Amino acid sequence: MKTFSRAVSAIVLLSLIVFSVALSQLQSSSSDGGLAGGPMRMGFGARGMAMGNAMTAVLSGDVQSYYNPALVPFESDPTVSATYGVLSLDRKLNFLSYTKSLKPNAGFSLSIINAGVGNIDGRDPDGIHTETYSTSENAFMFSFGIKPSSSFAFGVTAKILYYSLFTGMKSTTAGVDIGVLYLLSQEFAIGAVLQDINAKYKWDSSQLYGQLGSSYSDYLPSRKRIGLSWMPQSYPLILSGEIESIGSAQYARVGSEIEVYDGVYIRGGIDQIGMNADLPAKPSLGISVQTKVANWTPSFDYAYVFEPYSPSGIHILSLALRF
Repeated sequence: MKTFSRAVSAIVLLSLIVFSVALSQLQSSSSDGGLAGGPMRMGFGARGMAMGNAMTAVLSGDVQSYYNPALVPFESDPTVSATYGVLSLDRKLNFLSYTKSLKPNAGFSLSIINAGVGNIDGRDPDGIHTETYSTSENAFMFSFGIKPSSSFAFGVTAKILYYSLFTGMKSTTAGVDIGVLYLLSQEFAIGAVLQDINAKYKWDSSQLYGQLGSSYSDYLPSRKRIGLSWMPQSYPLILSGEIESIGSAQYARVGSEIEVYDGVYIRGGIDQIGMNADLPAKPSLGISVQTKVANWTPSFDYAYVFEPYSPSGIHILSLALRF
């Protein structure tokens, strides 16, 4: 009971620190708005988003190669997960992934991110409604990781980026992520990632405007991230934090997870704490319930992300199955 109380106290203290930082950022304005690939940087799945996306060095539980491809070899069981996002302003955000270990010391993952905006009202020059438009922004990712020793792993993600913006305006390009992970001890791990290497959208408007059209490339900002996690063996708690550089802006993230009952987890965190950029922070909360059915372990995860500049927050619902 004393150990459990210390764990709860640590989470409460972390939450107070996180919330005070969030309040200090609420009147800020975005410094990296308008950069390509915004939906691709929102996170992946209910667990990660509930923990403020501070997942670069979290190697236990349901890991996602989106955060660090070097995490894949630590996934012990084949796992499939599907996520549905409920967002305001007619936006969509969905995820799908399959992760499997490869004996003796490797693993791979297949992941999809689907985002976009629907119900866009199209009108002619006279203001008369013509049709309803939508956009679709997607990433198809294959990750492979290997663990040459018990304390070190590295991985690579190859991704195909497909963006359907408008009739005749589509882009299909590729990008790469590289990640490493090192176990400092049985309780501490550190990870680093280079993300969106050479990732871009390539546009050609000649199909719409003929000779008046043009072509250009819109690059996603490079992402450099380093993270640390603490996973004490004496009680079921995870605390994580990281620092990320996105283009010229730098941010911090923190996250926490604790198992309050057998198979029941509560989570909290905060994303995009501006260090040299004026961007509102994004606190988040979540819960997970999992059980055992024969040789399968299904789980339901929920996250709520407080989103600035939006009429309401983001609801993220995930279903995962280990088998």
